[in-house]
Amino acid sequence: MRSCDSASAMARPIPRLAPVTMATLVAKSSSIRGENATAAPGESTDANGGDALSIVRKDFAQYFPLLKIAIITGGSRGLGKSMSLHLAGKGHDVVLTYNSKKVEADAVVVQIEKMGRKAVALQLDVANHKSFKVFAENVKNTLRDNWQRNDFDFLVNNAGIGIHASFMETTEEQFDQLMNIHLKGTFFLTQKLLPLMKDGGRIVNLSSGLARFSLPGYAAYAAMKGGIEVLTRYMAKELGARRITVNAVAPGAIETDFGGGAVRDNKQINDFIASQTALGRVGLPDDIGGAVASLLSDDSGWINGQRVEVSGGVSL
Repeated sequence: MRSCDSASAMARPIPRLAPVTMATLVAKSSSIRGENATAAPGESTDANGGDALSIVRKDFAQYFPLLKIAIITGGSRGLGKSMSLHLAGKGHDVVLTYNSKKVEADAVVVQIEKMGRKAVALQLDVANHKSFKVFAENVKNTLRDNWQRNDFDFLVNNAGIGIHASFMETTEEQFDQLMNIHLKGTFFLTQKLLPLMKDGGRIVNLSSGLARFSLPGYAAYAAMKGGIEVLTRYMAKELGARRITVNAVAPGAIETDFGGGAVRDNKQINDFIASQTALGRVGLPDDIGGAVASLLSDDSGWINGQRVEVSGGVSL
């Protein structure tokens, strides 16, 4: 640099940024996406190569993250309850569904509200596919009445049941029940809710470790979960144009009341599964709730069409 240029640069006043105050951040709320941004009094748009507003917006996003709303089926107990609480812990609001246990669902809503977030519990029988149109309308009204929005961000297809029966003893009624809840329910409920999902949203479908390894008595259940994993890939492919990611989470054995609570309450079963797991124990609901919340975070936006097993390394 020539000496005259150097002297001129030293004499030129250095642009100063006004302190980033809470009032300044609030004033930027309409432009946190970087659209039509203007400088506040005393704020330079030339400083730091024009990055001053970018800095302000990053600070705003830190203190005032964009509100996300998740719909979690079967959110009143077990894994769904843990998912709901973990998402609320990350600053999101929740619409959770229950089939018959309204008291338990309302208790989860109270827990979420105590965390400073908003939650609503809606009744839904995922086996009753003809009710999905009415349920979608209920969701639409709930979003409008509670959030003044007409869309939501996340869908977690978690609701399900377990039936233990050998291949030869499984009845057609049991097979149809599992099919209606796990596979057909996920397919058509998602179909009905997609018009309300925001572009760039996320879907998580619940699979099972039993779709990878085999244990006697779960042929029908595992077949449905295998179908969920194939469906997940197709959904990811077809919804990519809307920037909606779709992934499957496959839990291992978890200590809940699922399937009569055998893993939680039967020490022999619990010890056997722990012995087959690399991390030396069976899973807990929070292991799955935390994983689902992580998969729905901004950091996981490039994960799409994948099966994510959350089992502690069982049957490796």
